[in-house]
Parts: sequence; structure tokens; C-alpha cells
Amino acid sequence: MTQHLRAAITAIGHYLPSEVLTNDDIAKMVDTSDEWITTRVGIHQRHILRDRTEGASVLGVEAIRDLVRRHPIDLSTIDMVICSTNSPDYIFPSTASIIAAEVGIPDGAPCYDFQAACSGFIFGLQIARGFIESGLYKRILLVTAEKNSYFANPSDRSTLPLFGDGGAATLIEPTEDEVGVIDLLIGNKNIGHRDDLIIPAGGSARPASHETIENGEHFIKMNGRVIFKCAVTTMGETSEEMLGRNGLTKDQVTWVVPHQANLRIMSAVAERLELPMDRLLVNIGHCGNTSSSSIPIVLSECESRIRRGDNIVLTAFGAGLTYGTALLKWAYDTHVKKE
Repeated sequence: MTQHLRAAITAIGHYLPSEVLTNDDIAKMVDTSDEWITTRVGIHQRHILRDRTEGASVLGVEAIRDLVRRHPIDLSTIDMVICSTNSPDYIFPSTASIIAAEVGIPDGAPCYDFQAACSGFIFGLQIARGFIESGLYKRILLVTAEKNSYFANPSDRSTLPLFGDGGAATLIEPTEDEVGVIDLLIGNKNIGHRDDLIIPAGGSARPASHETIENGEHFIKMNGRVIFKCAVTTMGETSEEMLGRNGLTKDQVTWVVPHQANLRIMSAVAERLELPMDRLLVNIGHCGNTSSSSIPIVLSECESRIRRGDNIVLTAFGAGLTYGTALLKWAYDTHVKKE
């Protein structure tokens, strides 16, 4: 009898640029304060890839290098690279292909980008899961690379404090053990939400022009009230659904890792699940919102706290309006050396 293959995260790494933008720095740019930002969203600082000549691929490359330092693997054995990014280096070629070339992944491995906004990591897990569990591919690098600062309006006090830059890399491999991705759901709330979280110009529907630049249409526009309400409701509902359909109680959940958008959103999700905040893994204070990189950066930073067999719920929400929730049973202990 053939054993069912399950996709599992077997290594992880991340990268945050060295330059830090504090709340006090932002208070010199727009009418705000450290107290206001901290109270409203829970962010104290964010990391910025300042050099305009460096694209998001830099973040993905450094994240892979961090993964390899922590979990020595032979990159020549990687047979696919997929990259979640809202800020690709170019329209084409793909950022994934640039990253693969830079770290020395040999020709032949397919490399491509996809975009699901802040839910991108969970969408990527579903993509990798399909390839792994079908047996088509065995070692997939799921990279997230987000240069959000490029789209942050330096004169908008409502969005400027929220976003930071960062990248992460996860190795996804098959396992026959009862660990890995146990269950996962992704979806969209499409109707009536296009303009609630959008960069209006720069695509084929509204190409760049003097007018779009003068009107600030290449920056993030967000209906904060709608996004807050939808995020709390959707992340809470899908997390409850995930536990229910897998027969888990809240006491059997080791960690919840929500998308790091707003501390009040995360608190509301914890309250809905009747979990204390110390069961959530959180890094928003020093990273801000790094979009699809936020969940894997948290997992990478907290790797030493996570143990094989831990039940982990990941949940995210983003422009589109995309959403995703996953149930993982963690596959390894950090002190175990992997080949």
C-alpha cells in the first residue's frame, strides 16, 4: 500500500534590511507620534531597503542565504522556486528567476512569481503542497520578497507607519510522517472590495503618466475601517473552521501565527478563538507589516521555540480580498541536523 505523501516545511530563513525607520522618524515626516502609532497598530519600528537600485530580489536572496547558514542544504537539489511578491523587480523576468540565478540554483528548475498580497505565504504553501503531494516535485523553495516601502506614501499618515520590508525562504519537502501541512484553505472576497486596498496606477489598466504620478496613484490606498473589520471576521471564522474540521480544540493548538498587520486585529482573533495572547507568535513591534513575508519571518525568528509535533495555525488576509488559513504539525526540532 502506497503511503500518502504530505508536504512539510523542513527549513526556514529570513532577512530584514539593516536600516530601521522608527516611529519618531515617521513623526518628522507626517503628523503623527510614537504613542499614536504604537497605540493604534502596535508598531515601534520597521526595516527599510533604502537603496532604490535594489529590488525585492535582494530580500529573497538574503533570506535563502540565511536558510542555508542555519540548515545546510545543497541548493543544486532544489527543483522549483516560487516567489510571492507585490513588488517584483521587473514586470518580467520573474523575481523568482533572478533570485535563483543569484544563489546558484542550476538551470532546469522552474521559477515563477505569484501574487496574493498579504495572504501570499499561505497561497504559496497550497501551491507547493499540490506539487509535493502529487509527487511531481520534491524540494521546493517558497520565497517571499516584499519591498513595501517602495509603495508607501511619505505624506500619508494612515498608511506610512504600517509597512516594512522583508524576505523569507522556506524549504518544502515530502514526508510520510504525520507532520507537515495537515489542512489548508484559501479564498477571496471579490465583490465590491477592489478599491478597499489598492495601488491604483502602474498596471495595464492605468499605466504610469504625469497625471498618475502627480496624483500619488502609485502609492498604497486603503479603506482602513473596512479592511480591519473584514480581517478580524475572516481570520477568526476560517481559524475556527480549520479547528472544527480537524477535530481540534483550542487547547490542542500550540501556536497561532496571524498575519502581522495590526496588533488590535491579532488581539481580536485571539479573543475570538478564546486564546491568550501568549499563544500567538508576534513580531509586529519591530517589523511592521511585511505583507506575505510576515508569517514566515515570525516562524523563522521563533524557530527555536517551536517543537516537532506542535500544532500551528497560520491565518492571513490581504488585498483582493484574499484570505488563507493553514494547520501545520511542525516537522522538526531546531537542534536536529538535516541532510
